[in-house]
Amino acid sequence: MRRKMSGLIAIRRIRQIVMVVLTLFLAGNFTYADAQSKPEVRLVLQITIDGLRADLINRYENGFSKGGFRLLMKKGAYFTNAHYQHANTETIAGHTTLATGTFPSQHGMVGNVWFDREAGELAYNIEDPDHPLIPTREDESQGEQVDPAQKKSRTQGRSPAAILVPTFGDGLAAYYGGRSKIFGVSGKDRSAVAMAGHGGKAFWYSASTGDFVTSTYYYDAYPDWAAQWNARRQAAGYAGKSWALLNDAATYLLAAQDDRPCEVDLRGYGRIFPHPFGQADDKLFFTRILVSPIGDQLTLDFSKTLITHEQLGQDEIPDYLSISFSAVDAVNHFFGPSSLENEDVVVQLDRTLADLFAFIDKTVGLKHTLIVLSADHGMADMPEYMTELGYKAGRLDPEQIAAAANKVGQKFGVDEIVRFFYRPYLYLNVEKIAAAKLDRTKVERAIADALTDFDGIALAGASSRLSAQQTNPLLAEVRNNHHVSRSGDIYIIQEPYWFLFDKGPVTAMHGSPWRYDTHVPIIFMGPGILPETVHRRVHPVDVAPTLAALLGMTPPGSALGSPLEEVFK
Repeated sequence: MRRKMSGLIAIRRIRQIVMVVLTLFLAGNFTYADAQSKPEVRLVLQITIDGLRADLINRYENGFSKGGFRLLMKKGAYFTNAHYQHANTETIAGHTTLATGTFPSQHGMVGNVWFDREAGELAYNIEDPDHPLIPTREDESQGEQVDPAQKKSRTQGRSPAAILVPTFGDGLAAYYGGRSKIFGVSGKDRSAVAMAGHGGKAFWYSASTGDFVTSTYYYDAYPDWAAQWNARRQAAGYAGKSWALLNDAATYLLAAQDDRPCEVDLRGYGRIFPHPFGQADDKLFFTRILVSPIGDQLTLDFSKTLITHEQLGQDEIPDYLSISFSAVDAVNHFFGPSSLENEDVVVQLDRTLADLFAFIDKTVGLKHTLIVLSADHGMADMPEYMTELGYKAGRLDPEQIAAAANKVGQKFGVDEIVRFFYRPYLYLNVEKIAAAKLDRTKVERAIADALTDFDGIALAGASSRLSAQQTNPLLAEVRNNHHVSRSGDIYIIQEPYWFLFDKGPVTAMHGSPWRYDTHVPIIFMGPGILPETVHRRVHPVDVAPTLAALLGMTPPGSALGSPLEEVFK
């Protein structure tokens, strides 16, 4: 018994000695600030793949290299079951949610466009007449914009003024006394602006010139390195060339999906490989570049130049760079997510990511880089494709929906009760309702009930029904999307695989609360993060709080998400 007690005492003393030695070691080598701010992180690299539905990574994994998606999946914390919780899964809503950690109901980006009630016209999410674009050459007008959202913009000026809450980048700048460098780069203006936040600087690809442009919100003139990059006119160098498959066609899963009647031909771009870009003076030339892997490759090249000349990640103060790759979404809109074009653009993006990670390792060091990859939304397969597979689907006509709502209004004695309809929001003429001394709530609900019976509409959610006690999960996601001054009076949710569609050269859409639109990947990789595949349900609002926690910071001011515990194991 005495020997046993003596042995236990000896073990305890050894433990005490070890703890004392460890404590002295820690005290001599680390400070509280070190533990909180993780000084080994010199660069936070946030990658957002526009339109990358989460299952596409699994679908095309056999075509991936070792250094792109596979590197993240092998060495990172990979969350396979991440879903947005807001209804209108569009580019600006997703990017701003990733940046802020909160819902559109708080950050205000309820859609790529919304109806400006006071002005009586549509407003583009980041438009700002007070901050015009800085021209990169004399003629900026030769291109043709096919982005339905950007067509609605009333000005070419851009800024984050309409984003109502702070972003992770804003918090990083404040935490380090303005010493962190904050940048956002993207193929789309709204993606770059949202991620750069209020205190960073943003650049984006111009479908008019092939240059990367910015506005006077960020600079008075282009920095020399950006001006020199644009002067090389790399996009124009693809004149007369084509988008060709990276690998032999027989090696692709979707080799038989190269020519489908529902795909869109961008005036000579064609529905089958190879896709010719045309000549540089063609009004759609620079748009076709974006609707190909080349758009992502140009985004990477510009980002490399930025990293080098702005010396990101070169000291103990962490910098932040958001790169949002736009080609997957652009290709999806014209060819659909179950096309050979989709498979090739994702496989080529994998090579682009591998190039990026190798460059980061050489210039900053992956051991000093905190990486998070996600997407702003998913994408639905086209109604025509789903119909071929036996599922009933179709395309809704916005004019018919507005007419059906007006018919209900006439029963209340009000003509043209719909003031404006742009998916997904129906805006009612509240002045006419008030003049007729009608109960607005009663009118809203009557119209919503009538539209819910409309073929192809799953649910029409009246704003008066968006209470916190609402148990309908679809209406809960509509509530997370509802901002009192920007959202409409009735939110239209189409049936699965039905499209609430704009007229124009677009074949596939996103923007619903259905799981093919909400499902995105989330992968964290960096110092101290152990490899793990996690299948529990998480949400993109968790991304910004997780980044903040990894750096020992307070989450962005309006963040509603929580740090992902697996990242801290």
